[in-house]
Amino acid sequence: MAPSTAVKLNNQNIALLRKAEQSQNAVKIPSFDRNGVKEGIVHVGVGGFHRAHLAVYVDELMGQFGLRDWAICGVGLQPFDAGMRDALVPQDCLYTVIERAATGSSARVIGSINSFLYALDNPEAVIAKMAHPDTHIVSMTITESGYYYNENTHELELEHPDIVADLASDLAKPRTTFGYLFAALARRHEAGLRPFTVLSCDNMQKNGTITRNMLLTFARHRDPKIAEWIEKLGGFPNSMVDRITPRTGEIDKTNLAETFGIQDAWPVVTEPFMQWVVEDRFADGRPPFEKVGVQVVSDVSDVEKFECHKLRLLNASHTAMSYAAFLGGFEYVHQVLENPLFHNYIYNMMHKEVKPLLPAIPGVDIDEYCNTLLERFANPTIMDQITRLTLNGSGKLPQFIMPSIAEQIMHGDRNFRRLTFCVASWFRYLNGVDEQGKPFFIDDPMAEDLKARAIKGGEKPFPLLDVKSLFGDDLRGDKVFVDELTNAMESLHRDGALATLAKYVD
Repeated sequence: MAPSTAVKLNNQNIALLRKAEQSQNAVKIPSFDRNGVKEGIVHVGVGGFHRAHLAVYVDELMGQFGLRDWAICGVGLQPFDAGMRDALVPQDCLYTVIERAATGSSARVIGSINSFLYALDNPEAVIAKMAHPDTHIVSMTITESGYYYNENTHELELEHPDIVADLASDLAKPRTTFGYLFAALARRHEAGLRPFTVLSCDNMQKNGTITRNMLLTFARHRDPKIAEWIEKLGGFPNSMVDRITPRTGEIDKTNLAETFGIQDAWPVVTEPFMQWVVEDRFADGRPPFEKVGVQVVSDVSDVEKFECHKLRLLNASHTAMSYAAFLGGFEYVHQVLENPLFHNYIYNMMHKEVKPLLPAIPGVDIDEYCNTLLERFANPTIMDQITRLTLNGSGKLPQFIMPSIAEQIMHGDRNFRRLTFCVASWFRYLNGVDEQGKPFFIDDPMAEDLKARAIKGGEKPFPLLDVKSLFGDDLRGDKVFVDELTNAMESLHRDGALATLAKYVD
């Protein structure tokens, strides 16, 4: 079908799409009536991952089991969220998920997001929505930097200007997620309601525990009485989330129109694989997630083990390949895996440096999991961009790479050459100039400071290693690590990414 004749996605045109649902290359359409549903979930940070993960699970529940109380209200807190508002609202918040595999592609329209609020337009509407009695869960995908979590001290960054502003203001226009959460919870406390569950869906070890501790610290500085109420009755489940979701490009919109006959301003491209392990620690009820394949567990240690496997294997591998691959001129992840140097580097890093540190999980074969990851990385159809993986390194390396290095140091093993090469390649990347001398933009909330430090340090790891919010004394003070890091950095500057990578494969 020509893009000009594709059906524009909205409630009115769902009937047209439903008539064609049984035809070849038809899109699967929501089977439930969206009118009159209650929005039991408010989600902060409506990006590609949320729309390919939590929103899909909720859509399955609404379609298969007729749930009417758990639709989603999407919320955008940042200026860049205006783009999502402009894409979703004219489509009645409908959008398409395109699953791509080597065997072919499929598409489905998701109807679980029922409305969208853009906080910069109306912060009061967001606070009121979170405080509403129908809201039982406030979920989040706000990236690691949105938690204002100091990796070294494990405490809230109380000196950060955004936190300082929210602690001092009347919270009519909060700057942070914690400002919005506290303002809404304070209203619920005053109204005699239970606190809503705060559900982190971000890639962080102990994401629920971190969320709880950061919010409680914020609340204690605002109102100890409300903090005590949140601490006593609040729910902060830990969760492990997994689905590779590359950024959507114009070609994806064109292909959707040509192949499936849908005109969608912002579809989501993803892989068939999807996993979610979540702790059953909800404060005010929850949907029956287990009915649609979510692993709901009672023991937080079970979640932590799954988190550890995923963050230190999948996310660490993505991070380990990203900066060297970018410097080496690669554009997509599957191209990186096709390169024997990179394939062997990632394989050996997983098996020799990370796997020995991981906890055992009954019924989980780590070797099989590693092989599955390599297959997922090699999927050429989802066109996962290297530049997506290089985003926000200051949030990723402390979560995905440094814990394995620190654990090796603690045990006295120091088998971390490949992990150290990842740190070195990030340090080289932070100079903001590629190997051809061409400047590029570093998308990171700490970019200005990190770039200045990288340029000042040159081929040496200091003063970057002096950033105490990212690196602990255990790393700075370990001579083996610092020497290995220095050697790798000198080689990256002198010989380039691929020539240096060759030294760290075997």
